[in-house]
Amino acid sequence: MTPDKILLHKKSRQLELTYGDQNYRLDAEYLRVHSPSAEVRGHHGQGGQLPFGKKQVAITHIEAAGNYALHIVFDDGHDSGIYTWDYLHDLCVNKETHWQKYLDDLHQQGKSRDPDTQIVRLM
Repeated sequence: MTPDKILLHKKSRQLELTYGDQNYRLDAEYLRVHSPSAEVRGHHGQGGQLPFGKKQVAITHIEAAGNYALHIVFDDGHDSGIYTWDYLHDLCVNKETHWQKYLDDLHQQGKSRDPDTQIVRLM
């Protein structure tokens, strides 16, 4: 589903997507940790790495990738994810579920959203 309007709010680090009368704001961190890139998702769904320490990441640039996707460039240098319109819509409508799974995965791996925090587990 192609959005009707796309706005990048650099100060709040949010991407705003409008679909008809539905409006969504996605934080840069949320988009970065859910990048469809091979680095994050792996090749064919295997081998990806869980991004962590991305709480302060920002979007520096967005542009259309043909008529089917959005190319998002982040200030941590990540620029290889192509977000299809369907994937962006899924990130919008299932935001709570995706975000909670990410937080659960972080906890399970002993990682933090904050780049300045290291978690030590005592056995």
